[in-house]
Amino acid sequence: MSSKYHEIYAAWEKDPEAFWASAAQEIDWFKPAEKIFDPEAGSYGRWFAGATCNTCYNCVDRHVETGRAEQAAIIYDSPVTGSRKSISYRELLQETQALAAILKDKGVKRGDRVIIYMPMIPEAAVAMLACARIGAIHSVVFGGFAASELATRIDDATPNFIISASCGIEPSRIVAYKPLLDEAIDLASHKVTGTLVLQREQLACDLVEGRDHDFATLMAEAREAAEDVPCEPVAATDPLYVLYTSGTTGQPKGVVRDNGGHMVALKWSMKAIYDVNPGEVYWAASDVGWVVGHSYIVYGPLLHGCTTVLFEGKPVGTPDPGTFWRIISEHKVETLFTAPTAFRAIKGQDPDGEYVKKYDLSHFRHLFLAGERADPVTIHWAEDKLGVPVIDHWWQTETGWTIAGNPVGLGIMPVKYGSPTVPMPGYAMDILDDEGNPVARSELGNIVVRLPLPPGSFPTLWNAEERFRDAYLSEFPGYYKTADAGYMDEDGYLFIMARTDDIINVAGHRLSTGGMEEVLAEHRDVAECAVIGIADEMKGQVPCGFLVLNAGVNRNPDEICSEAVALVREKIGPVAAFKKALVVKRLPKTRSGKILRATMQKIADGQEWKMPATIDDPAILDEIDAALSGN
Repeated sequence: MSSKYHEIYAAWEKDPEAFWASAAQEIDWFKPAEKIFDPEAGSYGRWFAGATCNTCYNCVDRHVETGRAEQAAIIYDSPVTGSRKSISYRELLQETQALAAILKDKGVKRGDRVIIYMPMIPEAAVAMLACARIGAIHSVVFGGFAASELATRIDDATPNFIISASCGIEPSRIVAYKPLLDEAIDLASHKVTGTLVLQREQLACDLVEGRDHDFATLMAEAREAAEDVPCEPVAATDPLYVLYTSGTTGQPKGVVRDNGGHMVALKWSMKAIYDVNPGEVYWAASDVGWVVGHSYIVYGPLLHGCTTVLFEGKPVGTPDPGTFWRIISEHKVETLFTAPTAFRAIKGQDPDGEYVKKYDLSHFRHLFLAGERADPVTIHWAEDKLGVPVIDHWWQTETGWTIAGNPVGLGIMPVKYGSPTVPMPGYAMDILDDEGNPVARSELGNIVVRLPLPPGSFPTLWNAEERFRDAYLSEFPGYYKTADAGYMDEDGYLFIMARTDDIINVAGHRLSTGGMEEVLAEHRDVAECAVIGIADEMKGQVPCGFLVLNAGVNRNPDEICSEAVALVREKIGPVAAFKKALVVKRLPKTRSGKILRATMQKIADGQEWKMPATIDDPAILDEIDAALSGN
């Protein structure tokens, strides 16, 4: 079918308030909005002012009341423990009410903060929903985060309660959470009143008397009591959660998400962007500690009445590169959303796609990628092996949902490889130079969004309104600064080339590391790559490429590096001054799959650097240092 995108986008441009008022009819409100948009509130205005609602009610209760009680709400699949479990909407309601009753009994009330420090288990989603039910504000901190980083979040969010587990499970090790939690509580200036700890059979922990409570014991008692805990009406503009941005050093930035606009945007996106219907199985292969986990493991699918997959594992190694295909086949997944990094890892281990052939994927319709640039080579590989449309889209922790994408539910648009396609309704995009002037089409610049941001985007940072304005709104007045660089072509397609920090200046030429990575990824032996700018006295900066090779490649690494250098010179030209490539075993990444280019650059330049709190494996940075040193 032809796409309705241009018609829908034009309708939003003509009357944004009418557009979002229509979308808001998909949400059940206790009290409708007095103003769809209040331009006087907050730093740039607030959506659905005067309305009251409850996110848990919209995610759980209303589906039980309208015929989905026995449908699976959550499918938990954990190859690292060998566990699988299906939870119906009725069971999810019972579990959420039980945990909500416990929190209320422990003194947690509307507006209080609760930190959730848990692995990828159903109880993490239940904890989020239970907080939403009673009007408490949850802040999920990725399980296994360092104690010092957890402590800074405790001090910033000032929670009165923490929900945790004894351990998390990685493919090669068990991560004890309780010692990290205890140390963080000791380090933090703010003192919590209590914790609730789930004991996992893989590694139990000791509980501190008078402070720590056993999750299973209290849940069993609460289920037995079967107390009815009604959904607390909250203002649409009240916070649902605070999510701290990954990789933060010093004082963390707590992104605030409100209740009303968040629900409206996510509910609209499930059909319009992802083309998913209520009752279908949707899987976002991420973690509840990241924004993708909030938006599209928990809230988006449940708002829409879908079955959501909660996966405790990795794309490779749990046990093999066919794990994704097993889950899609076994659970009849229609749509998968994951990071390009996951697919690069799978492609590196199984370049010929042999594992794909082992599973029935006939019901699988779409693959969506976001989180890092989706290079054309990875997209082509996925298209070829899976035989489904592969859709790149771009968004951020701050926005909570898609800024630019290919809205499949409105009719898929022609794909331009390397582009996440076009801005979504709510996002009016411009490309500006560093002085704030518009640049010509197809010219590289700062990607910005005209204010106001749409529903679902963050209205502020937690207890830091001035910092919010300084970090995001002040550099380009009237705009939100995405801190991404790229360009828009003649057809209005957006191309995200790099974070603005990753634009390197080579002898006065502003060059995108993303563009060089795109070329390097075309080499037949390269599974994934990263390019950084290294300080150079003559040129200011020169690029250096790091190459991870496909499994089974036995050629001379120096030969591959020479070919990679020649490829960049051929495709981009001598202006890139690309003369150095290094083969490494792996790239340093956050647990969400983002490559830590800034840290790599500091190591290369001999600058002081701090171990990123979000790093997946700290040992990789030693490997990068050794490669740069020629060891």
